Amino acid sequence: MSTATPDPRLEADELTVRTLPAFDLVVKVLGSKSYSNRYIAIAALSGQEVTVEGALVSDDTVLLANAINQFGHVTVTIDRENARFHVVPTGKPMTAPEEEIYVGAAGTPLRFLISMAGHAPGVSIITGTKRMQERPMGSLLDALPALGVDATAVRGNGSPPIRVVGGTFRGGATKISGAVSSQFTSSLLINAIRAEQDVEVTIIDDLISKPYVNMTVAALAEMGVEVERDGYTKFTVAAGQSVRGGSVTVEPDASGMSYFLAAAAVLGGRITIPGIGSGSHQGDVGLVDAFVRMGCEADVTSDSITLKGGPLRGIDIDMEAMPDVVPTLAVVAAFAEGTTRITNIASLRVKECDRIAAVTTELRKMGIEVDEEPDAMTITGGTPHGATIDTYDDHRIAMCFAIAGLRTEGVVIKEPGCVAKSFPTFWQTLDKLAADGESTR
Repeated sequence: MSTATPDPRLEADELTVRTLPAFDLVVKVLGSKSYSNRYIAIAALSGQEVTVEGALVSDDTVLLANAINQFGHVTVTIDRENARFHVVPTGKPMTAPEEEIYVGAAGTPLRFLISMAGHAPGVSIITGTKRMQERPMGSLLDALPALGVDATAVRGNGSPPIRVVGGTFRGGATKISGAVSSQFTSSLLINAIRAEQDVEVTIIDDLISKPYVNMTVAALAEMGVEVERDGYTKFTVAAGQSVRGGSVTVEPDASGMSYFLAAAAVLGGRITIPGIGSGSHQGDVGLVDAFVRMGCEADVTSDSITLKGGPLRGIDIDMEAMPDVVPTLAVVAAFAEGTTRITNIASLRVKECDRIAAVTTELRKMGIEVDEEPDAMTITGGTPHGATIDTYDDHRIAMCFAIAGLRTEGVVIKEPGCVAKSFPTFWQTLDKLAADGESTR
């Protein structure tokens, strides 16, 4: 599925979701945002010509590609029609751009670029939206000096804009906290491939969102770079490894898949997602098991995932390993019998918005009882009613509450264009769900 045809609803002020009956359908999901970002970044540092196939062409990945182009050592071209990024070395040295590097609300690209700027002689300034300028980067800034990179927050608060004096990423040993974001560790591991010396990264506490680091290690391995590791406490990338060129293919996005699994769960339907299965390193695949615990049935093969909805019941679940799909789970819990307690999710406070507060507020608008805690939420299932949903410029809030609207009449999504951050064809895919559902009745 390409993202070549723009959807006018991305420019709308609001959108009313159309309810659907139960269905039995196959839905193709766009490529993984996390893998797309990783492969683009690795390709940019590889010195090789690389084509990233089946990629997600969205606001986040386009912002990363445009930012990398500013360093001048490669050109990253975007083929929207064929969902492809093509990275080609220019033969020019990598240098800090004269203009600021702006990444909008793209958190993963910003974290990758902070370390990447350490390879570019000169001074790079990296910044983003107002919300991005509130998000914490201090753990990464603290870890980079040991590798030779001077990276500081311009305002001295640990948040963007970030000033990087580059051309000095020599490598060595460093320590980093894993308690705020696993993306800091991924940033160091990816950028280690261009270091002069071995890079050793020691995690000084418990690493959150561990599957995302597994994805980074898997992506590096796919491109020919081996990472030695001691569980989740120490990672070493030996210097001098050759990154392969050629093509690499991105698997479907497990986070994007979550909304359609949720649709089957709340409607009692059946959905199959091809191209992703039991071998995936994406942590959000674990949502399938959560839905099975809630009463759904699943069939997971090596290359597909099928979920059939059933009578839903509340569960207690630790979601530290898959925080991005917590809003999706919370919306499904609103339709379940009993209470669902979701714990270990403090990282959601510093995402595109405070997602715990946002989900709590919007579910309460729909008549659902929610108890909010600093790192947890408890949802008492019931019968949600229609409401106008504020999305907080957060793609995941828009998409998960759209799923509520498939069962509940009168759900209106404000600023529906925010889905372009990760799933620009989301509303078109819902259209197809409706059309295909009609044809099978």
